[in-house]
Amino acid sequence: MTDTHRETTLGDIGGGGTDENGSVDENRGGNEDRATDENGAAEESTGAEWPGREPGSPVLESLLENARTRRDLGERLADVDDRVDRDELGDVVRHGPVLEALLDGPLDRGEIEDRLDVSRATSHRFVRWLEGQGYAEKVDGRYRLTGRGEAVAEEVLRFEANVRTADRLAPLLDAVCRDHREFVVEPFVDATVTVADPTDPYGPVERFLSLVRESETFRGFNTTHMAPLVLGEFHDQVFSGTDSEIVYLPDVAATLFETHPERAREAVERGHLTLRTRDGLPYGLALFDDRVGIGGYDESTGQMQVFVDTDSPIAREWTERVYRSVRADSRPLEPPTE
Repeated sequence: MTDTHRETTLGDIGGGGTDENGSVDENRGGNEDRATDENGAAEESTGAEWPGREPGSPVLESLLENARTRRDLGERLADVDDRVDRDELGDVVRHGPVLEALLDGPLDRGEIEDRLDVSRATSHRFVRWLEGQGYAEKVDGRYRLTGRGEAVAEEVLRFEANVRTADRLAPLLDAVCRDHREFVVEPFVDATVTVADPTDPYGPVERFLSLVRESETFRGFNTTHMAPLVLGEFHDQVFSGTDSEIVYLPDVAATLFETHPERAREAVERGHLTLRTRDGLPYGLALFDDRVGIGGYDESTGQMQVFVDTDSPIAREWTERVYRSVRADSRPLEPPTE
């Protein structure tokens, strides 16, 4: 990756402080203010050291904590020498449908057969396996999950959802900086994914522009221009139609003023457009009134290759948190003097 793709780690997300009104305190955001350990290495930010920042929702905090620790899980499991047999893991996944069915409540064998459209012999194998693993027990003729079974069933569902989401987001994950350690796929499980192809090379840009048109406010950051400079519609919106705050790389911001000197200056002076700069950015991120989006770009052409957007509340919370972190580590940009 080029050095403009600055990694934003999970420890950085939400690390920027906030003032009593909930606004980002710019004096707390830079890397120079990060705590260091006895070796001088930056300590991971948990948010507790920023008294002005409220923690995220329990769901988001759980997702972030899982993402922080997942790369250590293999080593931790190896240390205790208690890895689950791969065949056993395969059995758990293969029995995912019956585990999921029982999450809704106890079922007898006939109900299992109807729900899953399986034969009596298959339902018999299912319940024997469930009881043998300790995942379910028979009570009054019906099978119900044990506490252990509920936990396993939920993890199987989560695994399936994450694999499906990773497959759907593959164009984005391939396009964004490969050091996207802060990217969490779970919030984007039901996102709209728009990918450029030979028959519709500007599909992602058009999707992005449609959301800009529908929004009264816009915030975001990007490794290049949010939309090609030759496409005037986005800049018409930014300069006059949408209250916007954008974090750009310094050279990208300079090009904007070179291309639209008068309109950009007027928009900034009116307070309609706020521009900030940061020396490195991981990908493109956008916050609209009702949706949030992530964009991935072709490094050689600078063209948007994929745009993923959603109205998921947890995705908005994650995106807001990432944006605050990046903004707090950016600098305000004043229009160049004439």
